[in-house]
Parts: sequence; C-alpha cells; structure tokens
Amino acid sequence: MISLDKAIELVINSVCMTDRLEQVSLSQGINRILARDVASDINMPPFRKTAVDGYACRMQDIANPLVVLEVIAAGNLPTKPITEGTCSKIMTGAPIPAGADCVIPVEDTKILTDGKILFTATNPKSNICEIGEDIKIGESPVTKGTHIKPQHIAIMAALGCHKPMVASQPKVSILPTGDELVEPTEVPHVGQIRNSNGHQLIAQVSACGAIPIYQGIVRDTEAETENALKAALNESDMVILTGGVSMGDFDHVPAIMERLGIKILFDSIAVQPGKPTTFGVTNNKLIFGLPGNPVSSFIQFELLVKPAILKMMGCSNPFPPIYRLPLATQYTRKHAERMGFFPVQITPEGQVMPIEFHGSAHIFALANANAIASIALGVKELNKGDLVDVRPI
Repeated sequence: MISLDKAIELVINSVCMTDRLEQVSLSQGINRILARDVASDINMPPFRKTAVDGYACRMQDIANPLVVLEVIAAGNLPTKPITEGTCSKIMTGAPIPAGADCVIPVEDTKILTDGKILFTATNPKSNICEIGEDIKIGESPVTKGTHIKPQHIAIMAALGCHKPMVASQPKVSILPTGDELVEPTEVPHVGQIRNSNGHQLIAQVSACGAIPIYQGIVRDTEAETENALKAALNESDMVILTGGVSMGDFDHVPAIMERLGIKILFDSIAVQPGKPTTFGVTNNKLIFGLPGNPVSSFIQFELLVKPAILKMMGCSNPFPPIYRLPLATQYTRKHAERMGFFPVQITPEGQVMPIEFHGSAHIFALANANAIASIALGVKELNKGDLVDVRPI
C-alpha cells in the first residue's frame, strides 16, 4: 500500500502527452487544452476610448461652463475637435475626440439653462482607456497548456482567434464490471443495482475534455473481462475499469492486467475511500482499476485520473486548486490508518460543512456536495474552526 502522493507521482510520470493537434471552432473549444499561444494581432483597445458615459473635454477647462459640440455614440467617430471651452457628449466605448484629455462622468455634471454643462464634482479623473492599455500587438494573454474555459473563449474571440489549435482528445474506454449491475433503464431485481459508475465516469471524462467510449457492463468472468480489456486497449488511449479490483473470489482485474502484459505500478493506496485502486501501463497507455463503490470511483477519478487526462492533453496545470478553509463543525471518524476524504459543502460564509456520509457506497451524499475535504493519516478528529484542505468538485 502506497501513499496518495506516491500514487499521483507514479501516474503523472507515466503520462505520455499527445502530439496530435487539431483546429476547432470557438464553440468547440470549451474544456480543450490549447496547443499554441494565442497572440494579439491588434492593440486593445485599438483606439483611445472613454470608460464612462460623460463629456469629453480638456482638464484645464472643467471649472467653467462648456459648450456641447456633438454626441458621440459607441461605434461612431467624432467629427469635431475639442477646443477651449467646448466638450462633446460621449458614450462608453466611443473614440475620444482630438484635443480632449479627460471625460467627466455624466452624473458629475449639470445642464445649465443656456444648454452648457458644468462639472459639479471634485478630483476629476481622465476616464480614458489608452491604446494598448489592456494588451499590445504580439502579446499572448492565452498560452499553450491552458485548459480552455468560457473566459478564454471570450479573449480568443477578442483577439480574432476563431480557430484555436488544441490537443486532440484522448479516447478513454469505460468498463464497469459486475454481475450485479444493470443499466439505468432497467428495474433491478433482488441482488442487483443500477450501473451508476459507468455513467458517472462518462460524465467525468467528458468534463475533462476527453472522449468517453462506453463499453457496456462487463460480467464477472475472466474471459469476458479479458476480452473487454483487450478490445478497449486497441481503441483507446486510456482504460478505466470499475469493480473487480478488491480481494474477492470474482475480482479478476489485477491478474488479467498482468496476463496482458500490463505493468502494474500499484494496486493499493493508503486512502479512504479507494484503497484497492490499481494502476498500470502498457505501450504508453494508462489503465486504471477503480473500486466498484461509486463514491470511491468518483473520488479516485478526481484525485488520479483527471490530472492524468489533462496532462495527456498538455495542460500546464493539471491539478485542481486546493483551499484551506475552517471547519464549520466537529468531524470524527472511527479509523485513521489511511488518509481520508469526505464530501462537504463550502458554505456562503466560506466554511466547510461535512455532509452526512455512510461510506463509499453512499453516492447520494454527493448530491449536495460542492467539494471534498481531506483528513490526514493518523487523525481521527477535527474540531470546529480547524483548517482543512478542500478541493471543489
């Protein structure tokens, strides 16, 4: 049994990053990994513009009433320069007229009876966005290895990058194993359960930006499991099996992995839940044997599989943020031989509230969880106010 840190190290060091690249549209870019820097082809802003609705004028004139020359809407060009004693009404984003060196906000003015305007506030600011203030030609605000999120889509659109170059999506085969499993479309008989793991993993893989290949339920025979694993290795870059990795009479996965020439790097981690997680490699392909209990497979995917998928696509930071936040109430556990993870909710006040959790089969505990918290090996009790490590899910 190895530590979680060692398991993560072995997984990450086993990843071979893809050299397959493709261009996609912006609408297809979400959750993909950028393969090349995106450089700006223009200055942003490309012209001097106003940051507020107001009146463009000369700072030296604002103590006096000003004559309004014109109204400049966003998207229109000014037609008259600003000279002594004059101003132009201007809308946010519109170009600054020649001669103006400030924009006084409309709420800081009053209109006089003769139609002139007068500045009524103190400490005037320029309220002008200068050319290239945000970004200059040739600068790259979005770089290779970025895990593309909506904000990156907006930036690339602003830079005219309408077909970003991204890493190709790894194909990830998903093989839930177990004679007790039936698909969600079926009503389980006594002794059966619906296959939540397979569909959970499809969603988790998709959220990483990879392509899930669902192989269907694999029955608990060595022959069927071996044939399914062979087929999955032939058509995918990564294989995830759930179930069949513990110590029961029908847990064939580790032996089958060895028989297929898969080098097993570990088959037990000092974590709870998820101790019997197995990991192996063959021909630059990664094989994960996750426990059959759904919370175990969910958490081990987040801890081990997700970073591997992201690194495979060249993500520069494949690990999620971990926050240290105060515990909202006391938390205890019976055993402390392993590092523990438990579902929590980060409250609006920034505290960590444990969720009622009955163990690794209690998938319903995740319904209201927005994070998972950890408790160190050897620690059985955490007190209210103690800082705990949490990672959003």
